[in-house]
Amino acid sequence: MQQRFTRRSILKATAATVAGAAVAGSDLLDWSSAWAADSPFKPESGASLQVLRWKRFIQSEEDAFMELVAAFTKATGIEVEVLNESMDDVQPKSSVAVNVGAGPDLIWGLYSLPHLFPNRCTDLTDVADYLGGKYGGWVPAAETYGKSGDKWIGIPMCFGGNYINYRNSAIEKAGFKEVPQDLDGFLALCEAMKGGDMPAGMALGHATGDANAWVHWALWAHGAAMVDENDKVILNSPEAVAACEYVKKLYDAFIPGTASWNDGSNNKAFLAGEVGLTNNGISIYQKALVDGLDIQNDMDHAYYPVGPVGEPTEFHIAYPILVPTYTKFPNAAKAFIAFLMEAEQYNRWLEGSVAYLTHSLQAFEGNPIWTSDPKRKIFKEAANRTFVAGYKGSVGQKAASAIAEFIVVDMFANTATGQMSPADAVADATKKARRIYR
Repeated sequence: MQQRFTRRSILKATAATVAGAAVAGSDLLDWSSAWAADSPFKPESGASLQVLRWKRFIQSEEDAFMELVAAFTKATGIEVEVLNESMDDVQPKSSVAVNVGAGPDLIWGLYSLPHLFPNRCTDLTDVADYLGGKYGGWVPAAETYGKSGDKWIGIPMCFGGNYINYRNSAIEKAGFKEVPQDLDGFLALCEAMKGGDMPAGMALGHATGDANAWVHWALWAHGAAMVDENDKVILNSPEAVAACEYVKKLYDAFIPGTASWNDGSNNKAFLAGEVGLTNNGISIYQKALVDGLDIQNDMDHAYYPVGPVGEPTEFHIAYPILVPTYTKFPNAAKAFIAFLMEAEQYNRWLEGSVAYLTHSLQAFEGNPIWTSDPKRKIFKEAANRTFVAGYKGSVGQKAASAIAEFIVVDMFANTATGQMSPADAVADATKKARRIYR
C-alpha cells in the first residue's frame, strides 16, 4: 500500500495488511456486500484507510478482527491497513500523529484517549446514534467515554474486563475455598499465600491495563478519589492514606519484584506457576486452553472485593476508536466503524475474543460466549460494573492525563516500596494532580 502521508515515520509499527488476512466466509461476504449497498455511511471515492490499534493478547480475537476487515474491503473496495502497537505506545504515538496532522485514519486506544484532543476528533454522533438506536443503547460508561458535551468524539467499541485470576490449589493450600469478597479477607488470603509455593502478585509498574485496574479499585474501595464532582482535587484525605497502608500490606505479601512489572509480567508469572493469584483479563485462561496446559483446570476468576464504600469499585479498560480531523476519508472511517459493530460482524468478533472483550452495546448480552464456559461468566459484566477514568469528576482531558501519567499507580508504588510514607505519597500525588487539574 502506498503511504499517503510523508510523516508516517512517526508511527513505525508492525503492519498487518488485509492481503494477509484469512478470506472471510461466503455468508459473511454476501451480507457485507448487501450492507455496503444500503449503508447510511457512503465512503469517499478512492478511499483507503489506515488503522492504529493496540496489539492483541488473544490470537483468535485478532483472527476474527482481521476476517471482518477483509470482509469490509471485499464489500467496499476500500483497502485497510492495520498497525499494531503495544498498549503503552498507542497514546504517545497517537498524540504525535494528531499534533502533526498526519497519521492513521482511525486510532483505537484506551480509556479516555479521545479526550486528550477533543477538538481534533471527527464528530461521530451520527455513528453513535445509528448503532445505539439499533442495538439497545450504549452502556453508561461507553456514553461517558464517547461524548464531549453533546458530541461523540469516539466510539467505545468494547471494554476489557480485568478481574482476579487465581489457582484453586494455591488458595486452598492457604486455607481458603474461594477468594474473599471483603478487603480484610482478601489481605488475609494474600498473606496466607506468601508462605506457599505460589504467592500472590499484581503489577505495580507502569502497566497501563493491569496496574491501573487494581490500584484504582483499591483507592476507590476505601472511599478515596482524586477529584470531586467539580474536578476539585480531594486526593489528600484519610481515606487515600488508608488505601496506601492497605496496598503496602498487600505488596509485602506479594512475590518480590512486582513494582517493575508491566502488562505482560503477571501473565508469564502465573502461567509459569510462580504466582497463584493476580489480576488480569481472560488471556491467561485462554492461553492455557489453547496450549492444553493443565492449569486450565486449576484456575478460575473472581470479582474484586468490596471495600467500606459498600459497592463494587472496579476499573476496566475502555477501548474507544476515534477519527482524527486530518483524515481525508471521514465517511469511509465512519462506515468502517459502523460495519464492525453490526450484529453480523460484532457477534463473530466477540466470540473470537473469548470474553477478553466485553460489549459496549446492550443488545449483545445474549452472545453465546457468556454462557459457553462458567469461567468466562463474570467478564460479561465488566462494561456495566466499571467506573470511568476521573470517577467522580469529568472524563475529559485532565482525567486522561492523570491516567497517562500513572499518578495513582506511582502513589501506591512509592508507598509499597518504602520510598515514601503513605501520607507523603498521597501528598506528592496530590501535587501532581493539582498541576493537571488547574
